[in-house]
Amino acid sequence: MSMNPRRRMGVIVAVAIAIFAANHATRRQQPQHRPAASPQEKASTQPAVKPAPPRTWKLGTLTLSACELGQPNSGLSTAAWCGSLAVPENRADPQGRKILLKLAVLRSGAQVASPDMLAFLAGGPGQAASDYAGPIATMLEPLRAHRDILLLDQRGTGGSNALDCKTDDKVAADNDSGFDPAKLRAEAAACLKQVETHADPRYYTTTDAVQDLEDVRRALGVPEFDLIGVSYGTRVAQQYAGRYPGAVRSMVLDSTVPNSVVLGEDFARNLDDALKAQFARCDADAACRRRFGHPYQTLVQLRDALRANPHPVSFRDPETYRTVQRVLSEDSLVSVVRMFAYTPPTAALLPLSIDAAAHGDVGPLLGQAKLLTVDMADLAGSGMSYSVICSEDADLLAARAQDADTLLGNHMVDAYKAICSVWPKGARPADFHQPLKIAKPVLLLAGQYDPVTPPRYAEEVAKHLPNARVLLFKGQGHSVLSAGCGPRLVQRFVEHPDPKALDSSCLDRLRPVPFFVDFNGATP
Repeated sequence: MSMNPRRRMGVIVAVAIAIFAANHATRRQQPQHRPAASPQEKASTQPAVKPAPPRTWKLGTLTLSACELGQPNSGLSTAAWCGSLAVPENRADPQGRKILLKLAVLRSGAQVASPDMLAFLAGGPGQAASDYAGPIATMLEPLRAHRDILLLDQRGTGGSNALDCKTDDKVAADNDSGFDPAKLRAEAAACLKQVETHADPRYYTTTDAVQDLEDVRRALGVPEFDLIGVSYGTRVAQQYAGRYPGAVRSMVLDSTVPNSVVLGEDFARNLDDALKAQFARCDADAACRRRFGHPYQTLVQLRDALRANPHPVSFRDPETYRTVQRVLSEDSLVSVVRMFAYTPPTAALLPLSIDAAAHGDVGPLLGQAKLLTVDMADLAGSGMSYSVICSEDADLLAARAQDADTLLGNHMVDAYKAICSVWPKGARPADFHQPLKIAKPVLLLAGQYDPVTPPRYAEEVAKHLPNARVLLFKGQGHSVLSAGCGPRLVQRFVEHPDPKALDSSCLDRLRPVPFFVDFNGATP
């Protein structure tokens, strides 16, 4: 789910990255890495060896080639098998422009893989699945023993005709003095001008992506899918299962967005609920309460002061160590706090960072925010997120009186309205916002303190599904599959898709991260 309408910050996938040994040559045929030739070898008079042709893998009607998927802002890469599929941009005009969909398969280590295939559906909207090959391979490694994993860059992202807009983030940050609808409209118009050189934004919706996924499944030889969707990816999963139920074997929905929800309508309420629940832990802890008082009240007071007086602030950049200046406004404060609330480690820093900012030291808040946004820089300027929200949600958004006094207020609703007054809109099926009703096994994962897709969303989806179960991850935020025993539970569910028989007692060991009382950490 987007964290800011101007920056389109995606979900932080907080998983450990590991490098796997390439010792599965019998089945996986991973690319071999050889040491560089010595000077003596280079000087050899032996005839040059003709390079071997690229190794390929025929899967269905597709021919995939061995590849390495790099991880953004990292030197790490993950071995995979890559290919592409050409599809019409506008299916009503099959003779018109074609776009290439980038896909990759993380190949199973089995001699003969299971006939069903895992399909990972990324969040955002705007994330490219192939960018997260490393974390996904780590998280789902047990399942790769018998199953291949499909990573498809949704149209408009990554290698699938991305709707990227180049922006100067520094200029935007320097000029961020508050909500400005005219500026948002101008930025959206500039983005649109870039995008229209190679795409028609009307055809980059969830419905288009669902048809793409089915085309890819058919090209792969019509395997049944075990769908794993995260955040916005859960919307794609539900829409796909509703239109192609026979193609689905099981579903895992992590941080679920119900079909009935209009993206953006609950952002204000959800953030306030999550922060108040988190800060209640501080109120109940003597050391935290003694050190910070009531963090939510401090945050509201700081918000009100910045509403009346946005001003330039200086802090040391945590990467370059240079002093930089930014405008700290009500909007920038709330956006940063919302970003912190997504994961337990950053949420644990909130009382300390808010207290420091209230006393004039914005370094902890803005410095950490800069580190958090590094991995999401490529999402900035994602026209694909505009195509999704403007086509599927914006006309149903309305400012709500009950949200006026929340931290976010109605600014995000107003921002989407401003952007979508400029952005072209695609078609939305009449039943798009109807609940999913299928008998397939579905496992829903929910973080207790999720600030954007709270547990009640998962419960709302589950009540329409006769073979579903919600697992609550205590102390966790948004995107929880990798937390604790989450990967092991997903493995057991996919191997034996009976959600109600799944033993989830290992989740009882999950706990929230204790609040930092100073920069040395929590109270011992």
